[in-house]
Amino acid sequence: MLNPNLKLNPKIFNDDVEQVPIRKGFGQGLLVAGEIDKNVVALCADLTESTQMIFFADKFPERFVEIGVAEQNLATVASGMAAMGKIPFCSSYAMFSPGRNWEQIRTTIAYNDRKVVVVGSHAGISVGADGGTHQALEDIALMRIMPNMDVVSPCDAIEAKKATLALAKSKMPAYLRLAREKTPIITTEETPFHLGKAEIYWIPEVGLAQAGIVVTGGLTYRVLLVAKELEAEGIKVKVMNLASIKPIDVEAIVALAKETKRIVTVEEHQVMGGMGSAVAEVLAKNYPVPMEFIGVQDKFGQSGTPDELMEHYGMGKNSIKEAVKKVLNRKI
Repeated sequence: MLNPNLKLNPKIFNDDVEQVPIRKGFGQGLLVAGEIDKNVVALCADLTESTQMIFFADKFPERFVEIGVAEQNLATVASGMAAMGKIPFCSSYAMFSPGRNWEQIRTTIAYNDRKVVVVGSHAGISVGADGGTHQALEDIALMRIMPNMDVVSPCDAIEAKKATLALAKSKMPAYLRLAREKTPIITTEETPFHLGKAEIYWIPEVGLAQAGIVVTGGLTYRVLLVAKELEAEGIKVKVMNLASIKPIDVEAIVALAKETKRIVTVEEHQVMGGMGSAVAEVLAKNYPVPMEFIGVQDKFGQSGTPDELMEHYGMGKNSIKEAVKKVLNRKI
C-alpha cells in the first residue's frame, strides 16, 4: 500500500489521475524561486518553451538570457554570473547539456565550485520519436562522477517544483534531470522532499517486504503499479523513490537492504554508471545483497512511441516484475 506517512496522491491508481510533464514543475518552481530571490537568473539554449523556462522569461525578462544554440557558452556564462553572486539556472535538452558541454560544466562550474543548476530536460528514452541521437541515457553517469555536483531526478511535476526550490537555496552546483512526457502525479504538496533523502513510497499491507525496489524519475509511477500487482500475487515489496542520487541517502538504502535482503533498481538510463550503480556502490561497501538492474542495457535508443520503447528496452511492467522474481530466487 502507499505509505500513509508521506501523504501521497490518493488518486494515483485511478484511471483519471492527473498527468503533468515533470519539466512543467521545474518551470513553476523556477518562477517561484525568482519571486523569492532576485539573484535567481535563467539562461537557455534556444529551447525556452520546451524546457518550461518560459514562465520565468515572461515575468523576469531582465533576468533571462537567451544564449542560442551554443551550449558551451550556456555553461560558461552561467558560471560567470555565479561568480558575481547570481544563482543561475541554465537549461537545454539533456543530450546537449550536459551532453554537449560536459567539459565546460566540469571546468567552469564544478572545478570552480560555482553555484549553477544545470537543467537537463527531455532526458531518457521517453522522448520517443526524436530517436537515439536525442535520447540522453548517459547523463546521470556523466554528472554524478563529477566532484562538487549534486544530481536530482524527480518523480513528478510536484517533486520537480520542490527540487527546483531546494536547489535554488542549496550551496552546491547541481544537475536537475527532467522528463518530457506527461507523468501521473504521485506526490502532493504535503509529501516531504529533502536533498540527500530517500523516501519509501510503497510498503506491504502486512508483514515484511521480500525485496526492495529503488527507482528514480519518471518510472516511479510504473514501479508503484508493479508493487500493487505483486502484492496481489502474494509478493511483498518496498518501493524507494531515490530522487536525490547525489548526495545519496546511504542510511536509507542500507536499511532497505538489511530488511529485504534483495534489491532491484529501476531507471530510464543506462544501467552502467547510473542510479543503480550508485546504489550498488553503497551496498558493496556497507551491506552486499543480490541485485537486479532495470534500465537500458548498453544500447543506444531509437525512434518509437515512449511505451513501445519502454517495452523494447526492458523497462515495462513485466520486465520489472520478472526482475523482482529473479532476485527472489537468488541465493543469499
